[in-house]
Amino acid sequence: MDERLRVISLGKCRYKKALAIQHELLEKRQKGDIGDTLILVEHPPVITTGRNASKSNIIASKEYLSENGIELIETNRGGDVTYHGDGQLVGYPIFNLEDNKLGVRQFVEKLEQVFIDLLTEKYDVNATRHEQHRGVWVGNEKVVAIGIAVKQGVTMHGFAMNINTNLEHFKLIIPCGLAEMGVTSLQKQVGEKVDFQQASSLVLEKICDTFEFNSYEKIERN
Repeated sequence: MDERLRVISLGKCRYKKALAIQHELLEKRQKGDIGDTLILVEHPPVITTGRNASKSNIIASKEYLSENGIELIETNRGGDVTYHGDGQLVGYPIFNLEDNKLGVRQFVEKLEQVFIDLLTEKYDVNATRHEQHRGVWVGNEKVVAIGIAVKQGVTMHGFAMNINTNLEHFKLIIPCGLAEMGVTSLQKQVGEKVDFQQASSLVLEKICDTFEFNSYEKIERN
């Protein structure tokens, strides 16, 4: 591709507001009114369920979640149950697959490659794919969750990278329904708190490189 990626950074933003923005941009991308767009955001604590999620994978009661300010939201993405919260970088690529000459599987694999390369090259973390499960892993612990939906050839939802995430919150669920697998963070892997903004910038640069955008343009959004 020889195109500029549009980037919208929402900072700290509640899940439902970001989801509404996703749907708005999805419709515009489907109509061709905008080019490929990436939303970057950090959510307050929220548990989301995918299309194939089992309620039994949510360990905490609704009362506990409510009392502790953790939202519970159903989504149309792939995957099971996952958690978003402080210290986690979430990205929603609103990409036209045909324009990128990619199938769904290829798109997900390229998204995984972004983090495999980034973690290996910039943080000396041995990140890999898993033979059976999507996402990016360090051993049997997932560091980046990936779950997308495709609507009329345009992607939505995306990735969640644990940078300085509170890993204790993952005990409220069985992440992605995988009881035998663990969850990790970049902070845990390198042994100290990571500069969140620097890591976010590195992710953006690696996405541009992997998906062959020649540059990116930051779009202001209220």
